[in-house]
Amino acid sequence: MNHGADNTHTHTLSQGRNLSHGIKSLIVLGLLGSMSAALGLISITSGEDGGVSAAHASPPPPPLATTLFSAVEFTPVSATPVRHSGELKSRQTLTELVTNLGASPSDAAAALHTIYEKELLDPRRLRPGVKAETFIVDGQMRALNVKADADRNLYITRNMSGGWSATELKARLTPSYSRVAADIETSIYDAARAQGAGDQQVVDFASAFAYDVDFQREIHRGDSFELVYETFVDERGHPVKTGDVIYASLDGDALTRSFYRFAPSDDGVPDYFDQNGESATKFLMKTPINGARLSSSFGNRRHPISGYTRLHKGTDFAAPSGTPIYAAGNGVVERASRYGGYGNYVRIKHANGYKTAYAHMSRYGPGVRAGKRVRQGDIIGYVGSTGASTGPHLHYEVYIKGKPVNAMKLKLPTGRKLVESPEMLKEFIARKAEIDGIRSNQGARLVASNPLQAPPTP
Repeated sequence: MNHGADNTHTHTLSQGRNLSHGIKSLIVLGLLGSMSAALGLISITSGEDGGVSAAHASPPPPPLATTLFSAVEFTPVSATPVRHSGELKSRQTLTELVTNLGASPSDAAAALHTIYEKELLDPRRLRPGVKAETFIVDGQMRALNVKADADRNLYITRNMSGGWSATELKARLTPSYSRVAADIETSIYDAARAQGAGDQQVVDFASAFAYDVDFQREIHRGDSFELVYETFVDERGHPVKTGDVIYASLDGDALTRSFYRFAPSDDGVPDYFDQNGESATKFLMKTPINGARLSSSFGNRRHPISGYTRLHKGTDFAAPSGTPIYAAGNGVVERASRYGGYGNYVRIKHANGYKTAYAHMSRYGPGVRAGKRVRQGDIIGYVGSTGASTGPHLHYEVYIKGKPVNAMKLKLPTGRKLVESPEMLKEFIARKAEIDGIRSNQGARLVASNPLQAPPTP
């Protein structure tokens, strides 16, 4: 037997295996270099009250190399991986981004198909700013990382046959809370942002009061507000993302009211309730558009195009073209088409004889058509200047049993009252006390109020 030849053969195989494992190690190290997520795989669970409970560890994960490269083998190569990173831009697809980072179009499409197929990512909901990293060896992409969310990374690796495997990793997050409170000098947005709140927190705050306050005309200098919202930090204590606003309060000339975020266990639908357990949600929104200026009120006026004096059946809101228009309430679309001087027009039939209409839109919302059921807050179109219009605006009408009414003076039916559901009121009282405790810990001075009492069960 030729032991020398055998030893040489064995040594050659060993070198090949070592080189292969070396390349894999380099790629793993590269992936780990920018991701603290790999330090621990955990899950965030919901508490019994519908809130987010403390993060807890999952069963110990297998070694990371096993997790990432199970059933994945690289052929021996002679170059070290080169990492390219970038962010998704407006009007750019994720495939285009990955291609720009050094992957071939076919590799980019095949790798991303792996996470789309496993429903780890919805390409239709991607927003600018999503980060991606490619790992290129000898001009070919061997691995891809997509930072799908602030706490979630998707790793896609190539196997020996040229296919792709995907692994989802979640970071270790701990929930906490932040409180913002201030007097208003210019706007709630400016004051909240100056204290560290994000755009989404301001939007949530505005949503809670959307039925009661016109933020363009009824907020004044010297009014004050408070909001408390969820925050999540990683294992190093760094803020990773923010969550829901759990408390919102406004003290001003137009309104003084507070809301608590609560999801009743009987339907699981979160909403904002005042201290008496009455929902902030009303039957119809007062203004189905954000950031608009009231440019023409309901009533008799001289029409700017025809010159005739006649009843202006709705309210006009001037806003830039493309501003989203929302369904004022739950209902069914009766019409979504061109309608004479109204231009692009949508009419929605609601309960109790109510209808709302939206005119002069530049285009319709996704899937909006006659017969479609919509929920309050769904986008049904975008501001435009179609039809008999002198500039971009929304013409908004409300009808009750066929008669046009002034939407700005309409006394709308209220939403849910928890006093009518004793068990749900008890849940709310407990959640309210929990939120008030969080506020107190964050520096709020709580004003004593009469405790809520659940009515006797009939």
